[in-house]
Amino acid sequence: MAATLPAAGPAAAADPQRLTVDLSSSEGPVMLGANGALYGLSDDGVPSDAALEPLKVTSISQKPEGGAQHPNGDALTVSKSFFRNGGGEINVMMQDIYAKWPYEDLGIDDYLPKVDKIAKEVAADPNSEWFVYIPFNEPDQIWYKLGVADQAQYEANRDRFFKDWKTVYQRIRAIDPDARIAGPNEAAYHSRLLKDFLAFAKRENVLPQVMTWHELGSGSLRDFQAHYDDYRGLEREAGIAPLKINIDEYANRRDLSVPGQLVQWVSMFERNKVYANMAYWDAAGNLSGHVVRSNIPNGGWWLFRWYAGMTGDTVEVTPPQPNTIDTLQGLASLDTSRRQAQVLLGGSAGDSDVVVRGVDRSLFGRTVTATVAEAAWSGYEGQHATPRVLARTKVKVADDGSVTVPLRGMHKMSAYRIVLTPGGTGTPSPATVPWSASYEAESAAITDGKVYTQGTVENANGYAASGTKDVGSLNQATSKVDFTVTVPREGSYDLAILYGNQSGTPATQKLSVDGGAPVTVTYPSTENWTYRAKKDVTLRLSEGTHVLTLAKGDAEVTLDRVDLTARTGAAAASYEATLADISGKPSYDYASSAGVGTGSLVLRSGDKAVFDVYAPRDGYYTVVPRASAPVRLALHGETVTAAPGRALRLYLVAGNNRLAVTAGHASVRSLDVSGDGSTSGMLSYEAASATLAGGAELVDSAYASTGSYIGKLGNGPSSTAEFTVRAPSSGRYVLVVHYAHNDRRDNGHAYNTDIMSRTADITVGNAEPVKVTFKNTWSADDYWTLGVPVELKKGANHVTFGNATAWAPHIDRIELGRVVDRP
Repeated sequence: MAATLPAAGPAAAADPQRLTVDLSSSEGPVMLGANGALYGLSDDGVPSDAALEPLKVTSISQKPEGGAQHPNGDALTVSKSFFRNGGGEINVMMQDIYAKWPYEDLGIDDYLPKVDKIAKEVAADPNSEWFVYIPFNEPDQIWYKLGVADQAQYEANRDRFFKDWKTVYQRIRAIDPDARIAGPNEAAYHSRLLKDFLAFAKRENVLPQVMTWHELGSGSLRDFQAHYDDYRGLEREAGIAPLKINIDEYANRRDLSVPGQLVQWVSMFERNKVYANMAYWDAAGNLSGHVVRSNIPNGGWWLFRWYAGMTGDTVEVTPPQPNTIDTLQGLASLDTSRRQAQVLLGGSAGDSDVVVRGVDRSLFGRTVTATVAEAAWSGYEGQHATPRVLARTKVKVADDGSVTVPLRGMHKMSAYRIVLTPGGTGTPSPATVPWSASYEAESAAITDGKVYTQGTVENANGYAASGTKDVGSLNQATSKVDFTVTVPREGSYDLAILYGNQSGTPATQKLSVDGGAPVTVTYPSTENWTYRAKKDVTLRLSEGTHVLTLAKGDAEVTLDRVDLTARTGAAAASYEATLADISGKPSYDYASSAGVGTGSLVLRSGDKAVFDVYAPRDGYYTVVPRASAPVRLALHGETVTAAPGRALRLYLVAGNNRLAVTAGHASVRSLDVSGDGSTSGMLSYEAASATLAGGAELVDSAYASTGSYIGKLGNGPSSTAEFTVRAPSSGRYVLVVHYAHNDRRDNGHAYNTDIMSRTADITVGNAEPVKVTFKNTWSADDYWTLGVPVELKKGANHVTFGNATAWAPHIDRIELGRVVDRP
């Protein structure tokens, strides 16, 4: 796509949409309320700390400890990782103590002992003040049927619910006097019920501390504002001070993972300063569809990372069509202390002008640098590299205090970020955007396949698909899809294939160019046929038109879209220091807009900047700090000093890596990272090299790297696998475990996939064992990686895997890389 900033040229064929931002009209401090998730965490370590911490999640909803509704996601268990990563509060979905869905109605007398147990456990937790009790879930549908039309029946059901609400409320408070309680927590907004509920709860002194209901329809993008306004009116009528609101389930499947959809929801919740948690439609532990595997960002993750980076106050945004489904929407912030304005927008294809008013010259000067980046849709399970900067330009502030940023050729499923910073002197480095084109599978030539419609407004809980269509049933020997593509010049091209694979094993297709010799493309498993992932392949193409054929191989896949992008060398990204997470009191210097254009962050003793750095795979990358003086970089528990501009060879794990930068006194412009993940200099040990004991054994597998993996590991203290690794020097290493497992517990839910994690205790030498969590890999034949920092001494080290109480994952092989590759 092309995004352009002010420049002379022919007028667009149609008038662009206009989204207006008024920096002079504050809505109050940025709250980050809309980034929560129901069952967003499944286990301690799923998602990883590096994927969780950057999002600054303000609330999550989880089941009570030992709840039978799902096999994991227990509130007290996941609270450890949630709180150590700066999480806000945890809603305890108390009725998830039950196994059935909808919850079996065994009467209030059956429920009360369960309430007692939950309240006692939460009250005893050292972080009890950060938990919120939700006694009932969707009572308008479950147990009480509060949405019935017949008034007499409604009143009978209502009175029974109110009686039970009071009983449970008082029961919780008797055990935990300081408890915060939320409700009534309807499946949809009901003005009639809430009016009655507020009057009853005020009269009986059982008013919730948090008001909750769900917004789970595509119509919510249109209707929520009216719901919110109506509810605040009911409070005023009842003489109740405004309660904190948590929309503790929101969005449909078609919204989750899609930046252009999510920005519409986030903007309306943040504008109204309510908290909100995304719904749990699929599997736990991926923040409602935004973390790939355990540590890899997708496009939705980057949207929430941008959201987490907004500081200061939100300001008024006027979209072309307020409160309208699937239209251009946005949110914006102004931080006067940092002299930054940010705009997040998306939800519509085509052209748009973003008009930013109230740009104070005393704050920004006569020019600003406008930096535009795109977070694209990469699927639920598709990796997304650091969002590409599309434009980086210095713009003059108009006499009326406005700046206009044109966006051209926007993608409906993408979100965009605009950052405005003082222009200063100098010229920003122009953005380099490689040629790229997208091709829908449903528009290609299809042989023995079928086009399916997915994720429309009418079928909001269908899975998202590019263009709302994909191609499936490619299960015949002759099944294939021919894409006709045209490239501007000879060279290497990256082909990204959005696919699904529910076959139960890795699946393959045969990829050929213009009928030439085919190569095999292997697709890892996904949750289902429409839970989209992304496979990257590199091709060499001559200038002109070609036919790319994807023909059936082993098993079956579905195809959604392919993206073809000119390859310009090893992947590279510059991470702006002024947009990093900070602690201490660093200052912001915009005297020069050279380089990344957003100025410099001045670090002094006690200050720290943390960068979120993406790696496409485990391996070594070149990291260069652009700084005025030496800085210290901390990664995976190791710290290294770097001179200005000095290239370091650092080991990054696949997905997100948090690099912390400190200095005695240095002006830092950016952290520049490049490379494709070199494995040169790494240590590698196959399963067959391990010493096995206590029943652990080598198991033959065509999918393991050398034909076998370690199985039957754990489930007893004597079952272990010990690797002897030989380190060339002492120091900090990353132990990368290649593993697989497919543990599940099917509770019979209509839409949740109850996958389970396994753990392994890893012991290095005489050190204390470390318990590590390994997420389900969707099939027992798909091997993922998990990186664990360890200390090794020079020479032989014994690395032992075990699990005394449960099965450990299958282990294919291990690799080790020194965190800092010193010459």
